[in-house]
Parts: sequence; C-alpha cells; structure tokens
Amino acid sequence: MVIGGGNTAIDIAVQTRRLGAEDVTIVYRRGPEQMSATAHEQEFAQTNGVKIKHWAKPARLLGEGGRVRAAEFEYTRLDGAGKLAGTGERFTLAADTVFKAIGQTFVPDPLVNGAQQPLELRNGRIAVNADRQTSLPGVFAGGDCVSGGQDLTVQAVQDGKLAAHAIDRYLRGA
Repeated sequence: MVIGGGNTAIDIAVQTRRLGAEDVTIVYRRGPEQMSATAHEQEFAQTNGVKIKHWAKPARLLGEGGRVRAAEFEYTRLDGAGKLAGTGERFTLAADTVFKAIGQTFVPDPLVNGAQQPLELRNGRIAVNADRQTSLPGVFAGGDCVSGGQDLTVQAVQDGKLAAHAIDRYLRGA
C-alpha cells in the first residue's frame, strides 16, 4: 500500500508491483484531478496493475505481532468552502507493507542558523538566481526544492551542473 498522490507514490507503487508484489494500492485523500501525479502517470500505474483509491485519508495502522496487517481509512469529501473533510465513514484495507509518499513541507527556520537574513522563498520553494545561488551567501540549491514540474530528475541534474560551475567560481573568488 502506498499513501500519497504524487509521482513518488506512483514510482513506489509501480516498482513494488514489478518487483513481485501481488496487490498494490495507492490511497489518496482527494480525487484524481487533484493528484500531483499527472494523468499519464496515473494511467501508467493502473496499466501496471496498481489500484488507485481516491477520497480517503489514513486514520490508523493495524498490526499484529509487531507487523502491520492493515490500514484504516476515513472517506473524505470537499466541504462547502472547498476544504477537505472526513465523512466519518471508515474502511480497512489489508496490507503487509505501507509506504508514506505524502510530500514535504519546507521549514526555512533551521537553515537561518544565525544568518542576518532568512532564506528567501518564492511560491513556497527556495528562491535562486540563474547560478542556483540562494539569498544566503555560499548556499546553492536545485531540484524540486526550487522548482516543480514533470521532469524533476532532468531538472535536478541540470541544476546540479549549473550550481557546480557557480560553486567553483564562488570558491575561486571569480
């Protein structure tokens, strides 16, 4: 079982299925249109034998003998204000392995570490210039912490290449 709705959830589910798992289910708290995984990725998962269950959020894991045996979920819906809400109705899915792929939230405070200025963010991601340098001197960033999109690996490699050249120039004082 994979809990989440992004490309990482799709990757985990498909690879788990290809490695021999008999049944793999992705459970996502909203509908298919709200998943950050593209429609193509969702279809890819399903054509590889992965089931996708929408409109459910995890409530608790059920175990026996120190091992997970199932997960309990609560059905969800959007309320009148468009916010996610539980319906109170629950169901259980058997599982011997549960992967959490629910994304991440950036917390910039630990990165400040006594700096005169906080780390600048843009749209919830680390702001960088063309050289991938952040607002903190000598600190560079790349990949999905600075941008989103469909080709995150390709973008991360490009960011790394640009940052490596910039770091070299920075260290040489050029």
